[in-house]
Amino acid sequence: MRAIVCDAFGAPNDVAHVTEVALPPEPGMGEVAITVSHATVSHATDLLIRGRYQSQPPLPFTPGTELVGRVRALGPGVRGLALGDRVLGLSRWGCYAEHVNIAAHTVYPIEPGLTMLDALPLPLSYGTAYTALVWKVGLQPSDTVLVLGAGSGVGLAAVDLASAMGARVIACASTEQKRARARAHGADLAFAPDETLVQQIKAASPQGVNIIFDPVGGDLMEMAFKAAAQGSQIISIGFAAGRVPQLPLNIMLVKNLTLHGFFFGKYLGWTPVDERARFETDMRAMMRALMQLTHQGRIQPQITATYPMEQLCQAIDDLHQRRVQGKIALAIGAQSLE
Repeated sequence: MRAIVCDAFGAPNDVAHVTEVALPPEPGMGEVAITVSHATVSHATDLLIRGRYQSQPPLPFTPGTELVGRVRALGPGVRGLALGDRVLGLSRWGCYAEHVNIAAHTVYPIEPGLTMLDALPLPLSYGTAYTALVWKVGLQPSDTVLVLGAGSGVGLAAVDLASAMGARVIACASTEQKRARARAHGADLAFAPDETLVQQIKAASPQGVNIIFDPVGGDLMEMAFKAAAQGSQIISIGFAAGRVPQLPLNIMLVKNLTLHGFFFGKYLGWTPVDERARFETDMRAMMRALMQLTHQGRIQPQITATYPMEQLCQAIDDLHQRRVQGKIALAIGAQSLE
C-alpha cells in the first residue's frame, strides 16, 4: 500500500516521501482496521514532521492524525461498528496511509446524511473548539467571544460554534477574504490583526470581551489581551505565530483574569497518562452533537482544499503562507466520499 513516510525529523520537503509499505497486520484487541479516504493537514503536521511537537514518534513514521474512511476489519472486543461503515478516526500519527489500524476509543461512525468530507473537520477543529468553549469555560449566550486566527480551521470552528450557541462573536483574521468567511460562519464583527484591533474591539464592546480564544499566540495575543474585560477567561490552545506570548501578570491580577492552557489531546490519549477510556463516553456524545448541528445546518464544517498525497509539502506551505482558509486535506484513497 502507499503511505507517506518520514525517515528522519526535518523540513517536510527533505524527509517526507510517498512510498510503498507493507499492509498493517490484522487489527488487535480493541482496534479497527480502516481503509482511508482523506486525512487532514494542519500546522501540527509540520511540527510533528520536524520533531517539534509535544511528543515524537519513533522513526521511521507516517504522519497524519485525523481521517475518514471505511471499516475494513474489526479486532476482538470492538462493538458498535460493522464492516463497510463510514467512520472518522483519530490517531497520534499514522493516518497518511491507505490502510491503518486505530484504537476503537477514537473511531466514530459518521451519521447518515453527512458525507465524509462534511464530517472530516469535526473531530480535531470542532472538537477542540467545543471542548475548550463548552467544557473548559462554560460558554453562555450572554458571552462576547474574541476569536484570534479566525481564518484557521480551529478558529473558524470556534466562530461557528460560539455563534450557533448564541454568543456574540468578534473574529480576527489576516485577510478580508478570511474575515468575510468568518462573518459567513456567524461572526458579528471581523477585524484585521493590526494596531487598531483593540481600539475597534472596545468601540464595539466598551466593556471588552469576556472570552478570548487564542490558537495564535505571539504579538497578536499580547495585543488582544488588552481587550479583556474584568473577569475574562482566556483560552490558549496553540502558538501558530511561532512565539509564546509574554502576558503581564499584574494586569491578570488587577482584572481578575483566568488563563486556561488547553490541549485537546488529553481527551484522545495523546498525553503521558492515556485517558481515552475515561473520556470516551463524553467524546462520543460530543461527536454526535457536532454531527447533529452539522445536519441541522447550524454549523458549517468545510474542507476548503484537497491535495494528492504527493503534494503534502505544498499543502503545508499553503497553510504557512496563508493561501488557504479553514481546514484542508490530503486525498489518500479512491473511495467514494458519500
